[in-house]
Amino acid sequence: MSEMPAPEVAREWLQAMTLIRRFEERAGEMYARAKIGGFLHLSIGEEAAIVGAARALRDDDYLISTYRSHGHALARGTAPENVMAELFGRVDGCSGGRGGSMHMFDLSNRFMGGYGIVGGNLPIAAGIGLSSDYRGTDEVTLCTFGDGASNQGTFGETLNLAALWRLPVVFMVTNNQFGMGTSLSRHSAVTDLRGKGESLGVPGMRCDGMDVLDTHAVVAEAVRRVREERRPILVEAVTYRFRGHSMADPEEYRTKEEVALWRERDPLATFAERLRADGILDEQARLAMDEAATAKVDQAVAFADASPFPPPESLYDDVYVFDGETHGWYSGESAEDRESRARAELGDTASTDESGIPEQLTRALAARDDVAEGTGAV
Repeated sequence: MSEMPAPEVAREWLQAMTLIRRFEERAGEMYARAKIGGFLHLSIGEEAAIVGAARALRDDDYLISTYRSHGHALARGTAPENVMAELFGRVDGCSGGRGGSMHMFDLSNRFMGGYGIVGGNLPIAAGIGLSSDYRGTDEVTLCTFGDGASNQGTFGETLNLAALWRLPVVFMVTNNQFGMGTSLSRHSAVTDLRGKGESLGVPGMRCDGMDVLDTHAVVAEAVRRVREERRPILVEAVTYRFRGHSMADPEEYRTKEEVALWRERDPLATFAERLRADGILDEQARLAMDEAATAKVDQAVAFADASPFPPPESLYDDVYVFDGETHGWYSGESAEDRESRARAELGDTASTDESGIPEQLTRALAARDDVAEGTGAV
């Protein structure tokens, strides 16, 4: 059995897991009320794997996640208000309302985002690790991904390169038993996922992803080794999601009895009982903690609902577009840039289109046609 941390630390871990649980529950409710669009992937049941791993990192380390990333953002320090506003697609969201559920991002807390492409975050994690080495730091990157992603080509390619270049990355496969609706034994020939990287030079470890203490102990050891030895490690966290793959999942691939069996190991309930048994937290304090988490989520919903949607004129902000001056190059021109340019060009009768983008594309196409006519190309 893993060692219990200091009482105040243990209480904070339970507090963090409780906030994630209540936040995810409310997010599901908001999705049902059409406050949230697109897809919504909840991490209910995986809180121990999230918090245990995140608390093994330093503030200057990096964490990069998947499309199931609300909990990681919260655990890393992103305010619940900004996470909920992002789900609502509002300007005060951590990605400006442009990412939604699958694309959380918070550079200030070195949370490098959620990614909608299965396995798409692994090469990016390698790039972050390379950056840390290039700058001569001892930073470590924790890259989480699902069991299904371990079958993607990016898994083998990234682990091979990380081992070859000795990149400081802890790859953590969150084995929640299903790749979408396909069980592990049906989608992977190798079900001992911690061993999947050994042929590529990446040693493996395993933790009980339903136990925050064991998760923290194993990931902390992996982080220590990676930081000191500057070589990658693969950690398998065995866990289970209590909800479907997404809110659109009818869950026809598993039985209610199976879910109920795993719910007996609910990471919040089991850790709370451990704290009670050790005299760290009594029932009254636990209830107060739960109420405080619910109040935070209430506040987050109110904040998100009051936040405005991004204005239409910002549609092309942070999007690469053809620049009107240099055809074939790309530039990111914001709404503010276009407004400033329009004011500077006031009185210029050559163009009355202040939107910028259509004019730029028209010019680029016109330039292409001019070249084609000059060369006789058709």
